[in-house]
Order: sequence, then structure tokens, then C-alpha cells
Amino acid sequence: MDYIEYTFTFEEPNPWAEILIVYLCELPFESFNQEQNKLKSYIPATEDNEMVVKEILNNLTYKEVSYSKELIKDQNWNAKWEEQFDPIFVDDKCVIYAPFHTLKKTFDYEVLIQPQMSFGTGHHQTTYLMIKHLLDMDMVGKEVLDMGSGTGVLAILAKKLGAKNCLAIDIDEWAFQNAKENLVLNNCQNIEVLKGGAELLHENQNFDVIIANINRNILLNDMEAYVNCLKTNGKLLLSGFYTTDVEVLDEKAINYNLSRTSSLEKDGWAMIEYTKN
Repeated sequence: MDYIEYTFTFEEPNPWAEILIVYLCELPFESFNQEQNKLKSYIPATEDNEMVVKEILNNLTYKEVSYSKELIKDQNWNAKWEEQFDPIFVDDKCVIYAPFHTLKKTFDYEVLIQPQMSFGTGHHQTTYLMIKHLLDMDMVGKEVLDMGSGTGVLAILAKKLGAKNCLAIDIDEWAFQNAKENLVLNNCQNIEVLKGGAELLHENQNFDVIIANINRNILLNDMEAYVNCLKTNGKLLLSGFYTTDVEVLDEKAINYNLSRTSSLEKDGWAMIEYTKN
């Protein structure tokens, strides 16, 4: 399938990139990748409607944003990723790399990712923050849920850190298929991958750790569903939002008897660990 890559460039990305994503999600955009002041968004070429995209931009109160677009031919996609995708190293303990990379040394934890159009290769600050925090947690024997799992990198890392079982859920078809592919690459057992959202969760599930790297609005909307299937003293790890959003998430968390027990920041992005009381 051919895709159109939209590259939106912001004078000030916070919080406007996230706001734009919310509007673009109403269109058939399948993937987003934000780095610094640029947001790359991907839509099937057959579904592209530039007039609607322009209308969305015109309706934003923020006007310091420009865009360009490029046709990405299906047969050229892997080559494009090979040009752009570099290994990610976290604290000299973990590396996220692709099949076309050659590692010069071994790491305690190595996650092999076939990069596709799904979010979560580790390049984005929020995925990096989640990886960094997971490396400092005791995951041995834990039941883990990864919401908005993208490539499956966080579920795979949790399993390599000793998690007993992992459930990875993503609403995006491309991410769903890519995660299953990456499980095979990493020889990961006891990871189930489902396509969907919080509607797949139910109170009979009991997780020790829930990971949700999505965006602020979805996290606020679905927090109750997460808490309902989190064990007492379980950990809820949230990311996908700016540091300026931490306060509103804290206010919401109080309603569900959650206490903030840890947090990390990188380039204006944040990650929070809550504990269920």
C-alpha cells in the first residue's frame, strides 16, 4: 500500500502537536511520529484528503505551523526506514535495534524491532522514558498490560525483564500486525496481542503493571478502565504527554485512589508512575 507522509513543522510544538494529532485521528491517519518540532503523520494514499487537512489547520487557533507532504511507495518503505532508523541505547543496559543493524557489543537487554509504520521504536522521548523506567523496576513474575503497544517494544522488554505474562493492545491494524511480527523476532512467549482499545478490558483481569503510552486525552478517558483491572499496590505507568499535562493527570488519578510514586522527564515530555492504594 502507498502512503502519504505529512510533515508538520511547529514554531512551538507544545501542546499544539498533540492537539493536531487529536484532530487527525478523526481521519484515516494510521501512525504518528514526533521528534522535536516536527510531527510526521501517515495516511493511505487512497484516503488522502489535503483539503480536509488544510481545514483542520485553518481551524487551529495556533497558526505557526507549516506542512509538506510526500508519497511513500510501498516497496520503498523498508529502505526509507533503513535510512532513518538508528539503534537506540538506554543507560548502556538496553538496545533497541533492527535486523539490518550490526551491534558492536552485547547488552543486558536487546530488543529486535522490524520498523514499520507503528509507533514505539524507542526514538520518541516517551518510549525512551518508559524503557528507562522499566529497566529500574522489578518485573519478575509480573502480569503486565501494555496499552497502545505500537511495535510491542515495551511488552517485549517487560518479558525479557522477567514478566510472567504480557497482554499488548493497540487500536491500529498496522501496529497490531507489526507487534506480532516483533514477538517472533524476539522469540517471546506468553505475550498476547489484541487489536482494540480499553473496551477489551474487564474487571476480572488482574495486572501487576499497566503501561499506557498513548496521549493525554485517551489516558484521561480510559484511566478508570485501567485502574479497574490493576491489582492493589500495582503500578500504572503513563506517558505520551507533555510535562505541562502532569497536573491534570494527577488530579484525575486522585479520583481513582492512585498515588504518584515516580516520574521522569525528557525534552518537555513526561512519564508518571502511579501506585494503586
